[in-house]
Amino acid sequence: MSVLDRLAATIESRRGADPDSSWTAKLLAKGPEKCAEKFGEEAVEAIIEAVKGDRARLTAEAADVLYHLLVMLAARDISLADVKAELERREGTSGVAEKAARG
Repeated sequence: MSVLDRLAATIESRRGADPDSSWTAKLLAKGPEKCAEKFGEEAVEAIIEAVKGDRARLTAEAADVLYHLLVMLAARDISLADVKAELERREGTSGVAEKAARG
């Protein structure tokens, strides 16, 4: 099991937990919109670090982005397995062809 799989399982286990004892439970309790907002904030922070070129800071922000992406997905009942299945479906397809197929 990969670290992302373990993280996704931990996030799922926090669903319905006491928001006072778990940051993940607190985010999920605020609803999908708040989870999406927090993901967006973290993505912007990662972009800023990418532009600055600070490798360590970008690595830390990328970890935050992955965590908040998984929380946002969980808030909409989309699992990491669902995302992996979509990536597998696309595997071997040219990015240009895949994008064209989406319209």
